[in-house]
Amino acid sequence: MVKPGGWPRRRSLESSLWHRRLSQNALSYKTHFVLVLPDGSCGQQKAQEEERDRAAGNAQAKKNLDVTKIRKGEARPLLRVEDHDFTMRPAFGGPAIPVGVDVQVESLDSISEVDMDFTMTLYLRHYWKDERLSFPSTSNKSMTFDGRLVKKIWVPDVFFVHSKRSFTHDTTTENIMLRVFPDGHVLYSMRITVTAMCNMDFSHFPLDSQTCSLELESYAYTDEDLMLYWKNGDESLKTDEKISLSQFLIQKFHTTSRLAFYSSTGWYNRLYINFTLRRHIFFFLLQTYFPATLMVMLSWVSFWIDRRAVPARVSLGITTVLTMSTIITGVNASMPRVSYIKAVDIYLWVSFVFVFLSVLEYAAVNYLTTFPCECGMLPSRTMMLDGSYSESEANSLAGYTRSHILTEEERQDKIVVHLALSNESNSSRKKGLLKGQMGLRIFQNTHAIDKYSRLIFPASYIFFNLIYWSQTEQQPLNSREQRPLLEEPRSPP
Repeated sequence: MVKPGGWPRRRSLESSLWHRRLSQNALSYKTHFVLVLPDGSCGQQKAQEEERDRAAGNAQAKKNLDVTKIRKGEARPLLRVEDHDFTMRPAFGGPAIPVGVDVQVESLDSISEVDMDFTMTLYLRHYWKDERLSFPSTSNKSMTFDGRLVKKIWVPDVFFVHSKRSFTHDTTTENIMLRVFPDGHVLYSMRITVTAMCNMDFSHFPLDSQTCSLELESYAYTDEDLMLYWKNGDESLKTDEKISLSQFLIQKFHTTSRLAFYSSTGWYNRLYINFTLRRHIFFFLLQTYFPATLMVMLSWVSFWIDRRAVPARVSLGITTVLTMSTIITGVNASMPRVSYIKAVDIYLWVSFVFVFLSVLEYAAVNYLTTFPCECGMLPSRTMMLDGSYSESEANSLAGYTRSHILTEEERQDKIVVHLALSNESNSSRKKGLLKGQMGLRIFQNTHAIDKYSRLIFPASYIFFNLIYWSQTEQQPLNSREQRPLLEEPRSPP
């Protein structure tokens, strides 16, 4: 006999077990304990809960999906590099492939007058189309690679003409970028530092301007196979606004292109990066021109020193001469050994001549003081007399013996007396003696040469400076012509 209320309780337990098995089969990660209502409405609630749990499980699965592990089948590369022979240029056997070039100058590192070269760091970019590198793409986005792919495909063989040293930067990795577009267009960029030759003309140094060129050319492909051209004309060359040099003012960057001919191989397209430099004169004014001018002016000080101060005038003259020699040597040590005269050489050597003439001027003064000229005087005989002799006793002497001549040490306190030996009257003898004394006074007073030098030397040097600074004007460009500027290149298609 069934107790009252027992049967419905048993049915509820069976129904609960049945729904539990269904939930375990539907969801393996969760276990639901459901209280079954006796009115039978738990089935609809359970179905709604299962739908919500199933939707949440799918969303969580999509969130944690690892796309790298669900690819089925063998991976196929987009760039089919192994399917083509990249040792040949694109469109081999057809027309020349156009390769556009643009350059961004990062820095102009140094200019060397001694080695006649310059060092530049730049970004060199090439643009061309190679259909062998095309790939399908729905978004038309490009793919970017590093330098490892460059070794597997064809790239232009551009080199720097007249370069001495060059290298591609490799810190922290090789500074090379390759960007490939779906239609086969390629951008190839690299960061390079190059040291190239620059023929300089120092005729107007340091008042000169120099024009240097960095030249790019294909090494193997002639203009029939590869056509180099500036991609955007003059806009293909970009420079950093912060570029500056200590001794030069960068006036202008511009591009040109020509055809270069080699007798053994043919015609090649050549691109030029030209830049004009004007030298700063202020450094050389302080280091060369002002010291040289001061040395010349210092040599004029000897004209105001007493001619009898031999050590002072001689030492001053020798000091200025040696200083000028040091200045000339220092300037030439930092310059190439050219075979022509530079503008600074003219100024320094003329200044050296002025200093040297000031030394010669004192030599002339000293010579005329020691050996007075007796031009225009009557034949005379000279003797050294003690100061105690009277004038009448001296005039009455018609001759004298060698015993009257004093020694060399005693001459400092003696008087030089010129005795006119003639048979004229006493008045005639007095008149001749007066003429001799006047002539002696004129030539003994040789400091008149110093007086004239005080005016002539400064006036001549100022006149030279006026001519020098008016004639040695800075030239706008170096007169050197580009190598070989033979023909205009063909326009790219």
